[in-house]
Amino acid sequence: MSEFDKYIVQGEPDKQEKAKAWQTAIGLQDVDGLKPSEYLIKTAMQHIEGDLTIGQVKDMLDSYYQTKGVRENLENERTEEADKVSARITEILSEQSFSFTPDYYLRIHRRLFEGIYEHAGQLRTVDITKKEWVLNGDTVLYTSHDMLRETLEYDFAQEKKTDYKTLNADMAMKHICNFISGIWQIHPFREGNTRTTAVFTMKYLKTFGFPIDNEVFKDNSWYFRNALVRANYKNFPKGIFATTEYLEQFFRNLIFGEKNQLSNRSMLVNVSQSATTEISKSQNGTLDGTLNCTLEELALLKYLKDNPNAKQTDIAKHLEKSERTIKRMTPSLIERGLLERENGKRNGKWIVKCELH
Repeated sequence: MSEFDKYIVQGEPDKQEKAKAWQTAIGLQDVDGLKPSEYLIKTAMQHIEGDLTIGQVKDMLDSYYQTKGVRENLENERTEEADKVSARITEILSEQSFSFTPDYYLRIHRRLFEGIYEHAGQLRTVDITKKEWVLNGDTVLYTSHDMLRETLEYDFAQEKKTDYKTLNADMAMKHICNFISGIWQIHPFREGNTRTTAVFTMKYLKTFGFPIDNEVFKDNSWYFRNALVRANYKNFPKGIFATTEYLEQFFRNLIFGEKNQLSNRSMLVNVSQSATTEISKSQNGTLDGTLNCTLEELALLKYLKDNPNAKQTDIAKHLEKSERTIKRMTPSLIERGLLERENGKRNGKWIVKCELH
């Protein structure tokens, strides 16, 4: 989406954030092969410039698609879906609110697809199968429709019990991969499941204090879906086992800023062999071995690497944590040799002592 690049490269922080949200929202439409209209791009630019609020953008899209001439001339009947859902994703990503509950997950679906799908925000009432390119036409086995609520609540409850303070960043990332792939496999919705899961994932990861690289979603939304498929597919007679390794590569790029090559073809099941394709990794795809810290600590280190003069209040605001939490975290990092305070409390600066990719 080169239309937005100038804002991301040279724009003010507010415009950068808006442009990144739009890029991500539009990129996620690739999951279902949808493309936005030129009208959406033009309207999004006005929002980024500050000429329109996101609410006004949504109202304008509603009015635009109520025009008979527009509907008659649509090259793709799903362009309206791509435009409206993109605007709604942008709105949700810009909000600070989040609730780690199945109901919030369902609420995202309702907000994204209300007026587009009759079943927006509702659990599906039928069992489904979907032919997958990456599986050579086979399907993942999804949760039975009469077990959706119970299964969702169980997965959320188990994730809520996880104490991420006891897990280093790499272990935490693997755990999150398992959770996200699990709720995707439940497939609570008839349509829009992957886009809803992607938005929920970005909102959830933000609670760990990470400035998520949304470009990974923008450029690799189809890879994200195929990786979720491979994380939930097994065919023992053909020697194929469910694996999160592809999803982990995606998340390492998303969370840690690594540059692992994300190739859809690398995930393609080869039925004539045992479907064990080597993942192509970059040479920079490993966290420094000394970085045995939690996700929250890693987020703090990344922030201080870019903002060495930040005060405790700045750190707390950025990570959306209390100052008490920050005052507990920084001494621990200093004691472990990962962080240093130079020139005292008042006029000093932070020195990150470990390599961050």
